[in-house]
Amino acid sequence: QVQLVESGGGSVEPGGSLTLSCAASGFIFRDYVLSWYRQAPGKERELVAHIGYSGDEMNYADSVRDRFAISRDNSKNEMYLEMYSLRPEDTAAYYCEATNGYTTYWGQGTQVTVSS
Repeated sequence: QVQLVESGGGSVEPGGSLTLSCAASGFIFRDYVLSWYRQAPGKERELVAHIGYSGDEMNYADSVRDRFAISRDNSKNEMYLEMYSLRPEDTAAYYCEATNGYTTYWGQGTQVTVSS
C-alpha cells in the first residue's frame, strides 16, 4: 500500500521556523522525484520546491528561495522541508508529491499557519 504521510505542520509567528517531513512507503522511493506543494484557501496549489532522485538537484519557487530548504534521505524514505523566516503569506496546506513520470502519489497534507 502506497503512503505519503506529511508531518510537522503547526502554528508559528512571523519570522519563525518549522520543518516538515514526508514519510513514504509502498514504492521504490529513490526512483521518484519529490516535491512540496502548498495550497492556500481560495488559491490554486503551487509548487514550492522539488528535489531530484539523489538529492543533488533542488529547485525552489521564487517566493521561498533562500528561506526554505528541501532535502531527502533515501535510506529512510523521507523528505523534508526546512522553513525559515516564515511569513503570513506562507500559510497554507503543504503536500508532498512523488512522481517517476508515469505514476504520481500525493500525501494528505499538513497545515502551516503563520500569524501573530
